[in-house]
Amino acid sequence: MGLFEKLFPSKTHETLKGQYFKLLTGYSPVFSSWDGQLYESELVRSAIDARSRHIAKLSVRIDGAAQPKLKTRLSKQPNDYQTWSQFLYRLNTVLDMKSTAFILPVREKNGEITGITPVYTDHWELLDVNGKPWVRFYFDHGRHTAEALDQIGIMTKFQYKSDLFGEQNDALADTMKLINLQTQGISEAVTNSATYRFMARVNNFAKAEDLKKERQRFNDDNFGPNAGGGIVLFPNTYSDIQQISSKNYVVDADQMKLIQTNVFNYFGVNEKILQNSAMGDELDAFFNGAIEPFSIQLSEVLTKMLFTPAEQGHGSVIYVTANRLQYMPVAQKISLYKEMTDRGGLMIDEGRELFNYPPLPDGKGQHAPIRGEFYMVGDPRGESNEQE
Repeated sequence: MGLFEKLFPSKTHETLKGQYFKLLTGYSPVFSSWDGQLYESELVRSAIDARSRHIAKLSVRIDGAAQPKLKTRLSKQPNDYQTWSQFLYRLNTVLDMKSTAFILPVREKNGEITGITPVYTDHWELLDVNGKPWVRFYFDHGRHTAEALDQIGIMTKFQYKSDLFGEQNDALADTMKLINLQTQGISEAVTNSATYRFMARVNNFAKAEDLKKERQRFNDDNFGPNAGGGIVLFPNTYSDIQQISSKNYVVDADQMKLIQTNVFNYFGVNEKILQNSAMGDELDAFFNGAIEPFSIQLSEVLTKMLFTPAEQGHGSVIYVTANRLQYMPVAQKISLYKEMTDRGGLMIDEGRELFNYPPLPDGKGQHAPIRGEFYMVGDPRGESNEQE
């Protein structure tokens, strides 16, 4: 038994039959991911990694009284094989690569949901099973599973034609071709720089076969395994010897900068984010534009996936949030801490969290200290402090 059988033990996918489910747009009910090998590009991988690393720092909180057993499980980890940071990192990586990322429930053999997991699939199809939409997912080695559409979570980017799924990354194809050509150009330039190329007139050879033998002899004597030193020697039968200089085209700095900017714009990052040198307002802007939209969508997707409308109406909801104060420079954190903690604006543990310190044991940090002069008027604690 492998990971697939442990995550998807249900046998429903083996017997599920149905017609294709039709969408409003008439978009194809069978979908395949774009095979553009985006993740093999160093620049693209770095851009996706930068987003995913920040998204992996988000916190997941579950409110409400519905499904207490599942709530307890998810408060610790999404499934038995991932932490929440690993779950979030992989989910965003798949989303950036495919523009559609699926979250499937992990079930016991009796069908009870015990967790959730992101999945990577290159091929899926919508089915109509007794009037209800289902999605069948295909994995490597011919394995597949299926879930009702209302039981799964779907994260999307660039959603346009499809009613349910995001567009593929074809828009980046031209930029990827330029990156590939640039890489090949650099490789060829390095290879050619260590290669001798010349042309010469060879005298006293009339037959093509003799010329071929002479070329082979020259290569063996000068470039073969027993050639000796790095000097090329020409016999007196050669004349009009000229070196052939190959000029390799390499994209200049301005053009390369434009290519990088195209990739950065597409994934919502910049050079400072990639190199971990962004500070203050730059990090805050990155949070607003790249992290917060993901957290809002995931909060809504997980809430819809795991709670019924009635449970949601009674306050059951999943929040995926970040402490935005973490994006402040250290000097601003210190200033905020000094200004807020003695006025009751921050609890001790909240102040410690600003500097990545753990909470105090036994709940000792779950209160907000207030300096005497900041107590409310009429509060005896403030009056006694003033008298002192």
